[in-house]
Amino acid sequence: MIRGLLLPLALLASGGTAQTVPSPVAAAATGFVWTGTLSQGGLILGTAPAGTRALTLDGRAVTVAPDRRFVAGFDRDAGTQAMLVATLADGRVVQQPLGIAARGWDISRLSSLPKYPVPAPEFARIRPGELAQIVAARRIAAVSDGWRQAFVWPVTGRISTLFGSQRVYANGEAGSYHSGIDIARPTGTTVVAPADGVVILAADHPFTLEGNLLMIDHGMGLNSAFLHLSRIDVKPGDRVTQGQPVGAVGNSGRATGPHLHWSLRWGDAKLDPLLVAGVMK
Repeated sequence: MIRGLLLPLALLASGGTAQTVPSPVAAAATGFVWTGTLSQGGLILGTAPAGTRALTLDGRAVTVAPDRRFVAGFDRDAGTQAMLVATLADGRVVQQPLGIAARGWDISRLSSLPKYPVPAPEFARIRPGELAQIVAARRIAAVSDGWRQAFVWPVTGRISTLFGSQRVYANGEAGSYHSGIDIARPTGTTVVAPADGVVILAADHPFTLEGNLLMIDHGMGLNSAFLHLSRIDVKPGDRVTQGQPVGAVGNSGRATGPHLHWSLRWGDAKLDPLLVAGVMK
């Protein structure tokens, strides 16, 4: 059965609406099968055609499991067209075009100009090392099947900031967009792993911006980051299971109050956790 599933429109409220996916006939002709959300910030879990020995998405290599399963994501600013290309064992090439739904974003237009405080010498000294740790963690290719699971919310509560929201200042300059989702909860609220994975970073001290930072690799290039924690209960290299407590909500780092910032990435593509975990229950 061909499945090009789009989540309910209510799920995309304040974040745009999903549109169309490739026709079932076209997908059937190529042998690709997938579920998920074909939209900016979305993620699909798919099966490649029989005999696939290599797979790319818009020229980027996509790892394919022995059972031909794969995962692929679309950045917040992804274009409206993408292409999966499978190279088969007999040398044939199978192309599957994908229509990626554009979304509207929560944009705040301010009458003020952006403020650029001169970084304190201590920040300028420390920040490069923090960024280097984050980059190094994202390069780790952990072995995990967490990417196959239906993700759960690491904590439930009021969503205080949506993925993709952005500020535009009076001079027309756009600030960086919000790369995750914020969930307001009291300090000390338990945070659980949204899916199986391997801990690739557990900060041993608060980072200047992220505070106590935890990162989990769910396999196949899909990883989670949890910011502003009050504590971290796991260490690098630990294998965690879905629902396992891994830390607690806090307001460490640059935060205006206790909340969990949860971000998801597939490689360099920043994903909307709301589209991956579904409506909070």
